[in-house]
Amino acid sequence: MDLVVVIVPAVVVFVVIILIALSVRLVQQGKVGVIKRLGQYRAIREPGIVLLVPFVDQLQLVDIREVPRPGDRQQVISRDNVAVQVTATIFSQIVDARAALFSVASYEVAVDQQSRSALRSVFGSVTLDEALSGREQINTQIQQQMEAVTDKWGIRINRVEIVEILPPPNILQAMALQKQADQEKRAVIFQSEGQRQSAINVADGQKQAAILEAEGTRQAAILNAEGTRQAAILNAEGRAQAINTVYSAIRQAAPDPTLVSILQLDTLSKFAESDNATIVVPYEAAGILGAAQALRSVIQAAPSVDSATP
Repeated sequence: MDLVVVIVPAVVVFVVIILIALSVRLVQQGKVGVIKRLGQYRAIREPGIVLLVPFVDQLQLVDIREVPRPGDRQQVISRDNVAVQVTATIFSQIVDARAALFSVASYEVAVDQQSRSALRSVFGSVTLDEALSGREQINTQIQQQMEAVTDKWGIRINRVEIVEILPPPNILQAMALQKQADQEKRAVIFQSEGQRQSAINVADGQKQAAILEAEGTRQAAILNAEGTRQAAILNAEGRAQAINTVYSAIRQAAPDPTLVSILQLDTLSKFAESDNATIVVPYEAAGILGAAQALRSVIQAAPSVDSATP
């Protein structure tokens, strides 16, 4: 009897603990709980404590955080028939837990298979060069193709990232040779462009030097001509002043024919003193000789006048 008294309370306590364990569940942050009652959808519970009907309700947790799904390396064929190895990562998120659980048997497998199909489809529509140079466009196209199917599953594709595109070894070698040739071509172009620019700079410098030299020559010629002109003006002014002075002196002295004859004879004497073998006698030489005779007569007559004066 004592044993029964001990066992019955223990069984009751054990049953109560089991019922409490089956009735109270905890939903962590970042997840939601989908309640199914007798196998049928009942409700969705947010993070926190959830109360269930034991043996009737069933709680299934669904992760609603963004989940990166790295895919394995997959072989695809591009539009130009090049087999490449591609690795992509899909970032998906459940936005409708009910649709994710009841619209597809396994949403994780479905997303993985859909990503493979979209990857083959998109890469089959582009060439290898387009795939290597346009990863952003490929990511967008894969995302759009997947969203057209996953929206009805309650799954949102946030983004798709192409991690690796690996062409065959022979294609890689050909691409390396092409890149090397392109680099050499660009180097030659840059070198020729530099030589061209250098030649232009040298020619421009020579042009500027020639212009400056011509300008200097022009300025020198102008200054030389200006100096010659000023010298000629000053020379002419000096001669004019000399002539004016001589003429004024002659007018003030009131010369008579005798003085003019003396000046003419003085001029002829200067001609005779020159080193020239030929002496040009002016046309008026006869008049000058006559003036000389008249002067001689005056000189000869001068003593007799002086002697008769006393």
